[in-house]
Amino acid sequence: MKESQDIGRRYQEETRYARERMAARDMDWAGRPSTFKTYPDCLKRVPVPVLRQEEGKALWDILAGRRSRRDFSPRPLEYESLARLLWATQGVTRREGMYLLRSAPSAGALYPVETYPVVNRVEGLSPGVYHLDVAGWSLELIREGDFGRELAAAGLHQEMLASAAAVLVWTAVIARSSWKYGQRAYRYIYLDAGHIAQNLYLAAEALDLGCCTAAAFFDGEVNSVIGVDANEEFAIYMGAVGHPG
Repeated sequence: MKESQDIGRRYQEETRYARERMAARDMDWAGRPSTFKTYPDCLKRVPVPVLRQEEGKALWDILAGRRSRRDFSPRPLEYESLARLLWATQGVTRREGMYLLRSAPSAGALYPVETYPVVNRVEGLSPGVYHLDVAGWSLELIREGDFGRELAAAGLHQEMLASAAAVLVWTAVIARSSWKYGQRAYRYIYLDAGHIAQNLYLAAEALDLGCCTAAAFFDGEVNSVIGVDANEEFAIYMGAVGHPG
């Protein structure tokens, strides 16, 4: 029991920077993992329109109004609204050499967080598990079906994961960051996910949508829903969205 209680403290200690123990890292550029993931054999590919919210609430009003909202109506989410939410969280805002800079910051511009929208009720989309192909800016359908209840069960029976119009599941591709930062990468990846989630909250508030994030879930069960191998990529966070109930 003592060991499990100390694991968080050990993590903090083992990943800290200290002048007396830092050594130069040799960068293996030839072995650098790809920044992008895609599913060439996906069931369906749906382009995501780049839609900006030209009018609406002022930023300060959005910040003041942001709340976690767990109650969702049965009303389907408009695909255009989902597109805006995806752009707010992972949209490409600038191309700079080999980098596609995005709406949320990432340590070293490595972007180790992948997005898997689990669609329950979105106009124009079949229910199922999708993957956001950032480079191609499209949604890849990788599992078709209703996974709301399964995801809710995996999320410690949080009903909002079944009643939401969609749930964005964020995963970590550790090698994408550890290639450069070693064990320190774990810290950066969770910070990256936090930036992305806050963008989701603010965009949802701007669109008068409900949003609530969740980090309490059975890891293996969520990994199974979206179909990732936990040895290389695993779920770290989720965000439920939809029209408020």
